[in-house]
Amino acid sequence: MPSTHKADQIDARLLLALAESPRATTIALADRIGLSRNTVQARMGKLDDSHALRTFERRIDPAILGYPLQAYILTNVTQRKLARVGAALDGIPEVLEVLGLSGVADLLIHVAVRDADDLYRVAGDILGIKGVKRTTTALVMREMVDYRIAPLVEKLID
Repeated sequence: MPSTHKADQIDARLLLALAESPRATTIALADRIGLSRNTVQARMGKLDDSHALRTFERRIDPAILGYPLQAYILTNVTQRKLARVGAALDGIPEVLEVLGLSGVADLLIHVAVRDADDLYRVAGDILGIKGVKRTTTALVMREMVDYRIAPLVEKLID
């Protein structure tokens, strides 16, 4: 769900401090950016309430759980069955994220798997969902640029 909050320069400074030290206390954040503890606490509450802060899950590497391979599966679906397909995908533990797309595919499914055989099984499970017409799988060979947001936050401060 997209955030309903529009960040300002103070939020940007707070978000950068959090990105650099995600486990920092409110007092440490306040000291670092030169604000009162109450201001930082209020700002953090506002960011959290507006869904501007994502879940901690995004920081966990699936490899540590025994899922070292990742792949993206481009998926074409029957449009009227899209909600059912989404619900079925939610039931597959190896599915990390599903994005609705425009263009050559309807969905981009990010999966984490144990090995090639596991990818074959998961891709088959996805293809077996009623409403899925076609899939194309691409194995992640290397991360070139890790997920990041700091460059966008820094643009608010400039």
